[in-house]
Formats: sequence, structure tokens, C-alpha cells
Amino acid sequence: MLDGPASKDAHFNLDPRRNAASVHLFYPTPKDAPIAMFYNEVTAVEDPVATYYMACGFKRGYFGMQVNSLKERRIIFSIWDAGSGQNAKDRGSVSADNQTQLLAKGPGVEASVFGNEGTGGHSHLVYPWKTGEAQKFVVTVKPEGEHTTYSGFWFHPENKAWMLIASFRAPKDGQYLRGLHSFSENFGGQNVQLQRKALYGPQWIATADGQWTELTQATFSHDGTGKANRLDRFMGVEDGKFFLSQGGFVAGFTEYGKAFDRPATRAPPKLTLPKP
Repeated sequence: MLDGPASKDAHFNLDPRRNAASVHLFYPTPKDAPIAMFYNEVTAVEDPVATYYMACGFKRGYFGMQVNSLKERRIIFSIWDAGSGQNAKDRGSVSADNQTQLLAKGPGVEASVFGNEGTGGHSHLVYPWKTGEAQKFVVTVKPEGEHTTYSGFWFHPENKAWMLIASFRAPKDGQYLRGLHSFSENFGGQNVQLQRKALYGPQWIATADGQWTELTQATFSHDGTGKANRLDRFMGVEDGKFFLSQGGFVAGFTEYGKAFDRPATRAPPKLTLPKP
């Protein structure tokens, strides 16, 4: 119990779910650019259980890596449904014309549907990705009329080759990539006393005509938990890459909306992707 002068201005969280703040990077992109590919790398620095480092976020989905337990790690790629699926909890309540369809998945990949955060198509590969080793991700899109096909590829460290995680057909879309971002999440509210930290970058986009552009600026934001309950949330630049950090009761914080620039690599990725 805390009382008296010592408790004045103390920061604490009395909410039932006492997770660390979720933290995000938002990448400015050229207005109305037909972005057909989004490439990013994530290097975990501190990654306790119940950590999700999302590399490639966009309007209709997300792609990244997760620590599920002391024995299991995953590569995850998911695409949201359209219409009521944007806020539904149960996929059964979403009409068939709003549902994302699985077109293909890579070897060893499990595919299903998800709910409770909107609904959609989910895919994951159980793989023991390593702390301190850059994981490489790329999302490609193909607009077709009122639909868009989203494909997620991950570079397999052992096979030294890109592999398809999954390809989904998203209805009521027909657009290129937009709203590009990354984030770090402490899902489930576990072990919030531990720091989560990862490096993000380099980031690149390619337009429909194959022209690459490097993204060297990002803006910091956090969820509602970061407003008052947990101020240990940060963004910055380290080793030429952006970093996100939350949890661990680290002193200080980064202001919401602050922009950072990282040094350019000027070396576009060279990709040999399998067909979806």
C-alpha cells in the first residue's frame, strides 16, 4: 500500500489487463503511389514470451513474428475481412461476400480464420527464429477489379531462400498498399516487467512499375495504455535502424507523434520470390 507524500505523482495501472503499451512506427509514403511491394526487416533485441513484432502493417493486414511460449515461435501473416468483418468478433456473423479467401500457403504453414479483433484469414509458420538475427519480410499486392490479392513472403534463414507464407484474396478492395506501419505488442498482458525491444529496417517500397523507394522516416505513436498507465515506451534510431521499446519500467519516454530519420542504405533489396 502506498500513501502520503511518497505516493504523489506515482504512475501505476489498476486496469484488469496490465500489459505494457503497444508502440508503432508509421511510414510516410508518396501520395497516391501505386505501392505493390513493402519490404522490411526486424531484429529482436529483447523478446520475452507474449511478444509480437509486426514488420509489415498495411490497411488490410499485418505480417511479423511472435513469441508464443518458451518453446514456440511463429511467423504470422493475416488479412482482415471487408465490411462488418472490420469490427466483428465472430467470423460466423460476416457475410460470405465480405470474407477473405485463402488462395495458397507455403509448406508447413497452418491457415485458419481469426476473430475478436475484427475477423479475417490467418496463417502462421511455427519456426524458432533467433534473437539478434534479422528476419526479412515482404508483402506484395495485385489489385483485380474490386478485389486485391495479398501475399506474404519470408526469407527462410536455413534454406537461404524466400518462401510463401500465404496468399489471400481480399474482397471489396481493388487498391494497392496503403497505411504502412510497424508495431510491437505485449499481447495477453503477461510479464509486463520485462522490456521488449526490436530494430526495424531497412524499409523499402516498390511501385507497380518496379521502381524502389527507401523509407527513411517514421513517426512514433502508442495505444491508450501508453497515455498514463505505462510511460515506458520509446522510439529512436540505433545501428542505422529504427527501434521500438516498451515495458521493463525503463526511465523516460518518447513523445507521441515524434518523427525520426534513419540513415539511408541506398541498397534496394534483390528479391527472387516464388510464385504464390
